[in-house]
Amino acid sequence: MAIVLITGATAGFGEACAKKFAENGYNLIITGRRQERLSQLQQELEKQYEIKVLPLSFDVRDEQAVSSILGGIPEEWKAVDILINNAGLALGLSTIDESALSDWDTMLDTNVKGLLYVSRVVMPWLKARSKGHIINLGSTAAKAVYAKGAVYCASKAAVDSISQGMRIDLLPYHIKVTAIHPGAAETEFSMVRFKGDSSQADNVYKGIKALSAEDVADTIYYCASLPAHVCINDLVITCTQQANAYYTYRE
Repeated sequence: MAIVLITGATAGFGEACAKKFAENGYNLIITGRRQERLSQLQQELEKQYEIKVLPLSFDVRDEQAVSSILGGIPEEWKAVDILINNAGLALGLSTIDESALSDWDTMLDTNVKGLLYVSRVVMPWLKARSKGHIINLGSTAAKAVYAKGAVYCASKAAVDSISQGMRIDLLPYHIKVTAIHPGAAETEFSMVRFKGDSSQADNVYKGIKALSAEDVADTIYYCASLPAHVCINDLVITCTQQANAYYTYRE
């Protein structure tokens, strides 16, 4: 049975992907910082879909934890078919001269370095089998910079560039690399960005029918389900009322 590894599986796109792939018979390795949520998701999916789930609680920013915990899983779990680098976040919405340095560090360490740390552990497993698929979660922010979002946009532009480089470097090993760039999606994203301020978070989605986590998970599953010789390299997905990270029509 195929195995998919999903980072940031405790909410949003990651949790929706876990459910989508479980529904289709995949065994799962799910990672996240919130152990209780991972355990609950494991129990739910194993019971409902009769699959195997390996929950791993660590922070992708911690290279030693990634190497020891993820790198130390049993050999049978290392036969990963699909890696979904989903863990990521935005923090704050301030001009670059007023942003908190700690927010910059957290975004860059999670969105860029965390993705690299996890990929570095998993890529040798894929290379050894000469097959596999890496799916990196970017953002429309990777494609168009907007005011007060410079560092977040930069982190997602880095994901875009890293994905392109991965695709080139892994060509000899028949490994697919796909970058998925969602626009506005109604998940925990804005609550995290605005640090629990629900009024600010709600305003992000006011007047639009935003994407759901399930919409994005369905798209990721489609990309992962194509024939072995077909790879979607780069995909931008928005709701109908959004053109890019800047232009949105609100009713």
